[in-house]
Amino acid sequence: MKKILHYYPEITGEQKQQFESLYDLYIDWNAKINVISRKDIENLYLHHVLHSLAIAQIILFKPGTKILDVGTGGGFPGIPLAILFPACEFTLIDSIGKKIRVGQEVAQAIGLKNITLKHIRVQEEKNKFDFVVSRAVMPLDDLIKLIRKNIVKEQKNALPNGLICLKGGELQHEILPYRNIASSYDIRDYFNEDYFKTKKVVYVPIQGK
Repeated sequence: MKKILHYYPEITGEQKQQFESLYDLYIDWNAKINVISRKDIENLYLHHVLHSLAIAQIILFKPGTKILDVGTGGGFPGIPLAILFPACEFTLIDSIGKKIRVGQEVAQAIGLKNITLKHIRVQEEKNKFDFVVSRAVMPLDDLIKLIRKNIVKEQKNALPNGLICLKGGELQHEILPYRNIASSYDIRDYFNEDYFKTKKVVYVPIQGK
């Protein structure tokens, strides 16, 4: 939690309380439904919460922005982003119902009002959004093909509408088809912990229909 306050000292008291509540909630729910590796749950704030918030280093979503989190698992990156951007609307989807249940219980427990969680596959999601976010859910090209239908045409943010992914490792092959339009950001440029040395945020603008 200290790391969250270090990088985001401007958060409100309510946001601080919501972030602080995440640890006990995920510890409790993870014991019932395994959404985070048991070895990794102790690193919740660094590996999951702060990692999710790396997206906020690339873009500050304007109020009213609609964001779809594809393959959210237990709520990442969607729940930390929904806490940080209370004036935006977040929809979190996953094909595994028990993971969505964990996200729903956590969001309800901390009083998140700007979030909807749905047990569906991305192919079934018909609504339109300004941005799609995800965390290493599938190869970039496959994901773009599936979410192109979900990007709205009208733009309200500094970055054109599109896809923002949290990725790790070697990405040159994945980004190659989009090399003329995609941007890749090293998270280590924003967060100095060793964990982020190979982590990136990849942004691909997508022309809405």
